Amino acid sequence: MTLALAFPNIDPIALQLGPFAIRWYALAYITGLMLGWRIVKFLVARPPHALSEVEVDDFLVWATLGVVLGGRLGYILFYKPLYYLSNPLEILMVWQGGMSFHGGALGVIVAIIAFSRLRGRDLFQVGDVICCVVPIGLFFGRIANFINGELFGRIAPDAALAMVFPHGGPLPRHPSQLYEAGLEGAVLFAVMMLLWRFTDIRNRFGALSGVFLAGYGLGRIVCEFFRQPDAHLGFLWGGATMGQLLSIPQVIVGLALLAWAWRRHAPRDV
Repeated sequence: MTLALAFPNIDPIALQLGPFAIRWYALAYITGLMLGWRIVKFLVARPPHALSEVEVDDFLVWATLGVVLGGRLGYILFYKPLYYLSNPLEILMVWQGGMSFHGGALGVIVAIIAFSRLRGRDLFQVGDVICCVVPIGLFFGRIANFINGELFGRIAPDAALAMVFPHGGPLPRHPSQLYEAGLEGAVLFAVMMLLWRFTDIRNRFGALSGVFLAGYGLGRIVCEFFRQPDAHLGFLWGGATMGQLLSIPQVIVGLALLAWAWRRHAPRDV
């Protein structure tokens, strides 16, 4: 007889006020953005001062739009283009789920580029400080995925943390959302903060952005080996999942950016 941990059936709706519902998924986005905003304000108060505190406040709006619009459009284009082409009104139904990290990342990158040019700031300085806090949002987002019982892992009856998910059939599966929250969220955030605090990498503009891109990509590739592929996509080229295929170029770009930044002359603190 296979033993499995009990799935904690937490209501996806955190608070219901009449017809108005606040979901854990929405709270995860809000918490990630708010904590990231506070930590960025802490970081920019120290050299190399990528932004002023007022600019950090302004960028929060840009980041929110980049995450939401990019994440939604990325999911539509990468995962279900034909479905949304046939059901265009559902594009606006964000509350039903359907967000892509890779799309959200592209949205934030566009926001960083536009904001940096508008404010006359160094693109790579701004990118570095923002990348330091992105893992916070990843952590809370994956916890929300777990609460919703979605994006669960592959069948693993002998795994120590295996559990039966409400929508995953009768067999125990990896809680891959928790693996991703730990590796792509908590571990990557710790790495970014340790590098910022105890090395001079923050003075090599672009290097921290490269670490984040490569680090997330590698973490996602590893975690995808435990995660059940999307039912409508399955395994793709070479047995890889969509998440892995999207992460490979991210790793390449991250390593290239890190190498390029490391070769540059490190400017003095300002």
